[in-house]
Amino acid sequence: MRKKPISGKALFILICLVSIFSTGASRPAARVWIDPQVLAEAREGGQVDFLVLLSSQADLAPFAALDRRGDAPLRVEGVVRALRGTAAQSQVGVVSLLEKLGVEYRPYWIANAIRVRGDLAVIQALAARSDVAALAADSPHAVGLPQPETGLSPQSELDSLAVEPNIAAVRAPQLWALGFTGQGIVVAGADTGVNWQHPAMKEHYRGWNGSSADHNYSWWDAIHSDQDGQQANLCDYNSLAPCDDAGSSHGTHSLGTVVGSEGVINQIGMAPGAEWIACRNMDNGFGRPSTYIECLEFFLAPTDLNGLNPDPARHADVINNSYSCTVGEGCTLVNLHILQSTVNALRAAGIFMAVSAGNSGPTCATINSPPGLEDNVFTVGAADNSGLIAGFSSRGPVTVDGSGLRKPDLVAPGVSVRSSQGSSGYGFLSGTSMAGPHVAGAVALLWSALPDLKGNIARTELMLVGSAQPKTTTQTCGGDTPTTVPNHTYGYGLLDVYAAYQLPVYDTYMPVINRQLSFP
Repeated sequence: MRKKPISGKALFILICLVSIFSTGASRPAARVWIDPQVLAEAREGGQVDFLVLLSSQADLAPFAALDRRGDAPLRVEGVVRALRGTAAQSQVGVVSLLEKLGVEYRPYWIANAIRVRGDLAVIQALAARSDVAALAADSPHAVGLPQPETGLSPQSELDSLAVEPNIAAVRAPQLWALGFTGQGIVVAGADTGVNWQHPAMKEHYRGWNGSSADHNYSWWDAIHSDQDGQQANLCDYNSLAPCDDAGSSHGTHSLGTVVGSEGVINQIGMAPGAEWIACRNMDNGFGRPSTYIECLEFFLAPTDLNGLNPDPARHADVINNSYSCTVGEGCTLVNLHILQSTVNALRAAGIFMAVSAGNSGPTCATINSPPGLEDNVFTVGAADNSGLIAGFSSRGPVTVDGSGLRKPDLVAPGVSVRSSQGSSGYGFLSGTSMAGPHVAGAVALLWSALPDLKGNIARTELMLVGSAQPKTTTQTCGGDTPTTVPNHTYGYGLLDVYAAYQLPVYDTYMPVINRQLSFP
């Protein structure tokens, strides 16, 4: 008798069950890796902030198959269910111990990790457990945000009617002319926050309906207490409305380049038809691994303002990440794994990660901090207004973890970019923080123009790199020659979103791309 083929919904349920229950029991007793920084601080007799990485991890590989079966809407729900199921099962013992010891903690299901504040005795108790893989530092550290540029001519009333030159350079207006502005796409910014009532941002905020605001499921503040030692913050802590605490309005500026616009004036954003949500992951420019993880978890399954009732249906489609996690913040190689688990979960859910390469150039091998060095994110370097690499833009290859990965993937405008600043103004900033948002906006444009592409990250990446304007360099990073494309300076070249849209039948175009990553 012929068997009835399994339905898409049945396959989805089966994948969820496999992903939750295939994680296996806790590993046999083994030596738990402890970050030397954590031990050193604890031995001084004080309380230490650190992350506990659990041994069990959800198997998310099966969800890649959903992309090819047309079941993409089920992917996010399934990934979240698998992650939360694994965390619920595997964190019970550790949480019970932490409760018994009476220490402060906060669990994260997206990476199956727990942030803990404890002393040496707590560290020793956790290190004795077979269900713990590692204890890694979680130290707040200054990120080093770009500062507002002076000496540049303010935009005149006449100039404000023109499309910004950086937006024109990557040919976003050509897609606007076809009616594609990012409509139907939700973009997210993990950064210093957002001044949501800025005139270029307010009408694009998902939490604004035109007459009133509801910040539930569209905003989260991961800054719950003082991180920078100043005991004060412009936005306070646990802000219940979007707020940007950076003097440069870093988060407002970067997200403005993704979606900002006042209509026919101040057309600063790539995808003005998209909606935005946001999460603050820094305190006056001080970030840490746990706040980065917390914001990305919110974007996968947004919650209400109390942090309850997560709803995967309200997830972000595209995330702009204009930050990096340095060794000073505790991003050691083990902590790289914690962030890697997080970005892998987002990719499995079909959420695109546009990440800035960093501002440590022009030396080779300076893309050395997560999430920009990760295989499963799209890393963006900065070019000037002539399309030439910016001196500050970090270069590849990635050597800090021994991977030798080719990065960046491409470059986008990042020098003297004009975008939203303050409560209502505009200003210029330079950095790869300004380049990454161009790619986030480009993906929003492509996904609104080609709905079948939405959530298919592998094909989207291949379209972006396959259509980039090739750029060569005499810089010999990673053995590059003057004719090498892609290379470790420009990647595949300069972003051109209109060329990406024009690629003929993108499915058949895939094999001609010579890319180091392997895609499903």
